[in-house]
Amino acid sequence: MTGASGAVFTQALLRLLQADGRVGEVQFVVSDHALRVVAEELGLAGRSGVLSALAGEDHSKVTLLRNDDVGASIASGSYPSDGMVVLPCSMGTLASIANGLAARLIDRAADVCLKERRPLVLCVRETPFNRIHLRNMTLAAEAGATIFPVIPAMYFRPESIDEVVTQFCCRVLAHLGLPQADAYHWKLDTRAPD
Repeated sequence: MTGASGAVFTQALLRLLQADGRVGEVQFVVSDHALRVVAEELGLAGRSGVLSALAGEDHSKVTLLRNDDVGASIASGSYPSDGMVVLPCSMGTLASIANGLAARLIDRAADVCLKERRPLVLCVRETPFNRIHLRNMTLAAEAGATIFPVIPAMYFRPESIDEVVTQFCCRVLAHLGLPQADAYHWKLDTRAPD
């Protein structure tokens, strides 16, 4: 989780992962800027309650890692991983990933996913995009990342923000091969034309 607006998206994603029986261990990294966003958007202060607030009281699958711990397990290509999602992905983090800086754990783990050809999903969160943003998205995509902007769907006629957020996260997880049972699926109209 990086320092762009959208803490509710991270919260929904972590809770879906925690509830999914196919998912084992989840390594979760929060940037310092993300902690500020969480404080603003969810009313929390500091690191102590962030995991419970985001992943829920039962967060047994989720391990919180520090972004300054570049020696953590996910910083190595020899550590088995099924992929990585950065949600939300700030433009600063996108720039670091796209340009291979790998100075912090989030950037380094993303770099590992790219070099090991593991799925890397960058849920960029900014609008409008300037040319630098677009170039960095292109660089990251050319390196193997999936650019998955936080653009929620409305075609399923959501009745709440929670539904919008959950459906977006279900799409992210389906992209990683973890389709969710409660996800909305567009159905083709099979009626004969008039």
